Amino acid sequence: MVSVKNAKAKIKIKEICRDCKKEIKINGQEIINGKKLIYDDNGKKIVVFKCDTCFKKNPSLTNFQECEVYSRVVGYLRPVKQWNVGKIREYKERKEYKFAK
Repeated sequence: MVSVKNAKAKIKIKEICRDCKKEIKINGQEIINGKKLIYDDNGKKIVVFKCDTCFKKNPSLTNFQECEVYSRVVGYLRPVKQWNVGKIREYKERKEYKFAK
C-alpha cells in the first residue's frame, strides 16, 4: 500500500502545454492532466504535450514548423541561421529609424 505522501512524491511536473503553457503532470508513464502528441515532420519526430482543455479545443498541432528568416547581406539573400557570430551581433545592435510624416 502506498501512502498519500509517497504517491505525491512520485508525481513529477516535467512538461508544459504547447498552447497555454500550463504545467503537465506526469506520474511514471501516465500523463495526469494532458495528452502527448507525436508528429512526423519529414522524418523528424516532434513531441508535443497539450493539457486536456487545449486538446478539447483543438486536438491538432498548428504552427509547429520553425520559420526560416532570410536577410540581404551585400546583395545576397542568406538564411540568418548561417550567419557568423559577428554578423549576428551586428544585426542585434541595429536600430530602426522611423521618419515622421
